[in-house]
Amino acid sequence: VFTVFYHSVTNGGKTTLAEKLKKMLPNCDIMSQDDFFKPESEVETDERGFKLYDVLDALYMDEMVKSIRNWMKNPGSSGVVTEEPQNTCDNLKNTDHVYILIVEGFLLYNYEPLNELWNKRYFLTLPYEECKRRRSTRVYQPADTPGYFDGHVWPMYLKYKKELEENASNVVYLDGTKSQKELLSCVYGDIIQELKKLRE
Repeated sequence: VFTVFYHSVTNGGKTTLAEKLKKMLPNCDIMSQDDFFKPESEVETDERGFKLYDVLDALYMDEMVKSIRNWMKNPGSSGVVTEEPQNTCDNLKNTDHVYILIVEGFLLYNYEPLNELWNKRYFLTLPYEECKRRRSTRVYQPADTPGYFDGHVWPMYLKYKKELEENASNVVYLDGTKSQKELLSCVYGDIIQELKKLRE
């Protein structure tokens, strides 16, 4: 079992990258942190009326850890499609016994129980203006209220990124402004190297 964690600022491109990797890697599955959000009624609201979604308390993190552990115990029965990857090459020979889980989210490295579950960690970053531009093109349920990005989303990203830089090691930072092709090539090559080490 090989676990890859993707942490990203909102709209950093983590989901797209994870989906493309899944098609290229053997026995690969994806788990998304977004699937563990609490219902809107359970998410706190601050004094400005902002729903506090970009904090750990807005998520069922214990359930997420449990789901990852359950997958790791029995990956073969997790519904993973074990068809040949699109880019079958010599790099992927003899990896039939390896199951890969890609975990993607926006608050992965600030929750201690997750820190013992990863093999590789990536962090996709974006500058403020590009992140805000991408966010404005997305439709959310519930919809962002005026000032929500500047008042909650971006400050929380900076807070958690600072915590990560102070406390975490072995995180590969990726520039989210680079093309998907560049990012995919970088991460795919990195994972292939790790899989080779597992074979040795």
